[in-house]
Amino acid sequence: MIRHIVALRLKASITEPLKQSLYSDLAGLSAVIDGIVAFHAGRNVSIEPLSRGFDDLFWFDFRDAAVRDAYVIHPAHQAIGARIVAACEGGADGVYVFDVELP
Repeated sequence: MIRHIVALRLKASITEPLKQSLYSDLAGLSAVIDGIVAFHAGRNVSIEPLSRGFDDLFWFDFRDAAVRDAYVIHPAHQAIGARIVAACEGGADGVYVFDVELP
């Protein structure tokens, strides 16, 4: 299984309804991409001041690397990804992606 973790440094002007719309659209990808096991999103609640502004996070669990690879190039993901980049401070510099293989 691949866990695809995405940390966001959203612009201060991004409203909660807009953020929830992005997360809802991401969650909807499980209906069009076979092999998405789970989707979760949340806001940083750490008491440690180390987030460097990356205070919003979402992740997908993919059945395997092939599903992750299909997700990356899927037109629906790319469209949502463009909206996310536009919502982040510094565009793509406001997005941090990390994939880890889980047992």
